[in-house]
Parts: sequence; C-alpha cells; structure tokens
Amino acid sequence: MVQLPFRDRFEAGRVLGAALAGHNLPDDTVVLGLARGGVAAGFGVAATLNVPLDVVVVRKLGVPWEPELAMGALAGGEIRALDPVLIHQLGVTDAEVQAVVAKETVEGERRERLYRKGRPAPDLHNRTVILVDDGLATGSSMLAAVRYVDSFQPARIIVAVPLGTAQACRELGKVADEVLCLGMPEPFHGVGAWYENFQQTTDTEVQHLLEQSRRQTGSAVEEGDLHLTGA
Repeated sequence: MVQLPFRDRFEAGRVLGAALAGHNLPDDTVVLGLARGGVAAGFGVAATLNVPLDVVVVRKLGVPWEPELAMGALAGGEIRALDPVLIHQLGVTDAEVQAVVAKETVEGERRERLYRKGRPAPDLHNRTVILVDDGLATGSSMLAAVRYVDSFQPARIIVAVPLGTAQACRELGKVADEVLCLGMPEPFHGVGAWYENFQQTTDTEVQHLLEQSRRQTGSAVEEGDLHLTGA
C-alpha cells in the first residue's frame, strides 16, 4: 500500500513509474500528462520508464456559479464528458453549458499553442498510451482524455494516477484498458490533501518539463498529424 502523503507530484510520478516498470510495456509506449499538474507527475513516470512524455490539454467544464464543480470536461476541441444528472439537478441551461464550453475552448487552444510551439503531436495509433494526472476526484477530466485518445485507435490505454476516489477509479476502469490507482484514501478530502507540496503547476513549468523530457529521451516521440488540443 502506498504511503501518503506524497512529497510532491514528482515523487508521486516516480512511484507510479516504479509500479508500471513491471508491466512489460512495449518500446513505443508514450506518457501523456494532463496539463497542467499531470505533466509534472507524468515527467516522473516517463523518466522512470525512459519513455517519451507529451501533453494532452483537457479543460474542466465548471458550473457557471461554482467553477470548481465539474459538470464535464473538454478534450480535442469537443465535449468528451458531461454529467447530465448534475446539469439537470442544478438547472444549468444549454446556453450556459455552451458559454462555458466556448470559454474553455479558447483557453485550451492557447495552452496547446504555448506547450507545443508548432510541433506536431505524437501519432498514437497502435501505441500503448499511459495517461497520467496527479489525482482523480470526479474523474471527468481523465474520462474526456481517455475518450479523446481512444479516437486515435491506440493499442492500449493505461490510466495511471497516484491516488483517486474509489468511484472515479472504478468508472475509469470501464473505459480504459487498465487503471493503476496507487491509493484510494477514505475520506478523500480532495487531491491536494494528499500532497505536502501541491502548488499550482505553471505554464512555464509545463514547457520546461516537456523540453527536458525531449532532451532526455532524444526526441524519441514519433511525431505525426495528431493534434492534441482541448481545454
């Protein structure tokens, strides 16, 4: 059983990487970190496994009057996950949903341009993809990422997170080929409660980590036409 709390996202990523090391992963495996915190955790995973790190930009669709409460998530410029029950219970209108989608699409496109700097994203077809985030609360962002990546017909999708709620990890198991969730503490209290250092990862840090990983792996990611955009 994993010992909590983690010192920071990098330590969590290294522990995740060690747990994945015995999975007989193919040589063309790629790690995709969910921007932004998932990139920091993904860096530790990729470094431990000596595989390339890239990014998938997924944006939470927050309830208009309570932005931290997710009513869905956006990936690839399209809605990939919505919570219709929550939307109905709170009385969020279609117009309000679309307004949030429009706003988050703009932000996702900004981050995509910033992180990728004109480089094409990796070709994921027939590859093993490890999707990494720093934790799962509702799991909506990861669900959107899985659905998006799955549209490019990878060989296998592995969701790997340091910790998450039992429900989120269970739900992700229905759409991913494998879910590795090191800890499912109860009561959960939120992802940040299980890190000693949970400072927000900045855009600059994401850029630095992606560049550092490219240098370490010799730009081993096979680049193609896949456009990992989102919000």
